[in-house]
Amino acid sequence: MRVLVTGAGGQLGREVVDVCAGAGDEVIACDRAMLDVSDRDRVLQVLVAAAPDAIIHAGAWTDVDGCETEPDRAYAVNAMGTRHVAEGARMAGARVCYVSTDYVFDGSGTRPYHEWDAVNPVSVYGRSKLAGESVLGPDDTVVRTSWVCGRHGRNFVKTILGRAAEGHTLTVVDGQHGCPTFAEDLAGMLRHLVVARLPGLYHVTNQGATTWFHFARDAVAAAGLDPGLVTPITTAEMQPPRPAPRPANSVLDNAALRLSGVPLLADHHEPLERLVKTLAVGSSGPLSGRR
Repeated sequence: MRVLVTGAGGQLGREVVDVCAGAGDEVIACDRAMLDVSDRDRVLQVLVAAAPDAIIHAGAWTDVDGCETEPDRAYAVNAMGTRHVAEGARMAGARVCYVSTDYVFDGSGTRPYHEWDAVNPVSVYGRSKLAGESVLGPDDTVVRTSWVCGRHGRNFVKTILGRAAEGHTLTVVDGQHGCPTFAEDLAGMLRHLVVARLPGLYHVTNQGATTWFHFARDAVAAAGLDPGLVTPITTAEMQPPRPAPRPANSVLDNAALRLSGVPLLADHHEPLERLVKTLAVGSSGPLSGRR
């Protein structure tokens, strides 16, 4: 399979490139420097010239608070950028697999959200990603995910482990519920959906709902550090307050995968243990204080 990956320099994109290359695919890895998705002419030029069988569109502006203060940039990348990728894909005869977010929900629900639940994003980031969903065709695939972390880039687990290794007391919100998703596992599922040519909307997370507070304690404990360093606070107690509202409940039910007979990703504690071990091996990584 000939696969073009947008956002190939990001924490998810790098895992997608590795997974596809490891499976023997011909991979065209496009980081932001090579392919700014907000540049329509460039996107069309690259996609038509590359002529991929599939495009895994992982490129996005995921700075939730940044999106809130720069909405035009958020829509230029997440909405218009996805429109450009969809247009280029049609010209190249390729299918698109687009990575979206749990932020399309307002978080007021009391149960996990499945794929047929009504959306109501309350942040610019969520609205811009939902706008991206709307431009895809019936043969394309939309994957909503949440709380992504992994080996590459900056993320919650790396930050928590770095500060805990330095002995800092950590205050972490305990009122927001969701499902951690590990980039390596997510990348494998994205490729599976592309190879299986499964169109439509899917929620993809590792299993097991938690809160940021409990997730932080689990990460610290997995690293052999003192989980007592992590103490809970409410969202209202966060200082300074965040510009963008966070959904109180963004737990995603992977119903479409389950009903399609696709095996779900592992419970999040399993890849968390794996990630902590990986970060600890062969470097001065987060366990010794490096961010």
